[in-house]
Amino acid sequence: MTELGPVAWPPAPIRTERLVLREPEARDRAAFIELLASPEVHTYLGGPRPRDELEREMSGTPERWPGSFVVDLDGSMIGQILLRRATGHRRPAAAGKVDLGYLFLPRAWGFGYAAEACMAALGWLAGALPGEPVVLTTQTANVGSMRLAAKLGFTEVERFEAWGAEQWLGMRSPVTPSD
Repeated sequence: MTELGPVAWPPAPIRTERLVLREPEARDRAAFIELLASPEVHTYLGGPRPRDELEREMSGTPERWPGSFVVDLDGSMIGQILLRRATGHRRPAAAGKVDLGYLFLPRAWGFGYAAEACMAALGWLAGALPGEPVVLTTQTANVGSMRLAAKLGFTEVERFEAWGAEQWLGMRSPVTPSD
């Protein structure tokens, strides 16, 4: 995966009814470690990383790059939205398209925060890169992620086997002014 291309970065914080999408800051380090070390978060992502390894490797300020948004609720990080160009994707249908990824701390599950944050990020992307289709890949066993993909308007392109499990690739067509 690579950067998004010629977009102004960082954008001004994106505000929704309950959330702020913003760049990572030093105060987010502990939440990033919690997110990356969480067995629940990584059930369908190949497993968590060891906390001690993350503590050693992560600098004071988590890495910043275009397309990486912290999801902030009341001044605290609850998740991350990732928008990256799919360059080395296993599926030809996804190659070169923007790939949406998201990770949320378990305490933030079940409140609609992921849908709210993803819609805001997709809205920002539509303004920054008009006409871009977006892809999303998840395991079919990840019921919550499958439900979120449908809510966000992704439709199935294909299913395939990877990492020992059935994967689902969906695409969201670009929104045009006539839509």
